[in-house]
Amino acid sequence: MKSAMKPGVWLGILVGFWTLVMGLTGWYKNPALVNVFYVVILIEIGVLIWGLKKTAAENTYWKQVGAGTLIAVIGSVIIFFVSILFTTVLYPNYFAELQTIQEQMLRQKGRTEAEIKMALDAARATGTPLINALMGVVGTVVSGFVASLVIGAFFRKK
Repeated sequence: MKSAMKPGVWLGILVGFWTLVMGLTGWYKNPALVNVFYVVILIEIGVLIWGLKKTAAENTYWKQVGAGTLIAVIGSVIIFFVSILFTTVLYPNYFAELQTIQEQMLRQKGRTEAEIKMALDAARATGTPLINALMGVVGTVVSGFVASLVIGAFFRKK
């Protein structure tokens, strides 16, 4: 657990920092740049490689997978709170702005009014600070587990 704490905290800090960069630059409002947010996956993989390299000499494969998943769980706690802060305090209009962008993109694609309404209604249902933060937690933990399955194969006690 102790060896997972430092990388886990760093994962949360770095993803939180990247989230703030997305907000400060306004990239989350730009249809051409909104997907740059997924740099968080590269951040997570980098932190997992760093963290699992440190424990490779002492951990078997499955212990490495467990350690990597624990790193993701620890990081996801910080990510949860940063997400709540981001969408409620720093950018309280975040979801409305995303819906405006989504509507513009759907219109550019030639979608009908009914299709646009259906898509926006679906987005509204999940577009809340709590659900968004929980999706970040789930995404971090699941991707951390999957990445650890691969990384643990290369960095482990032989």
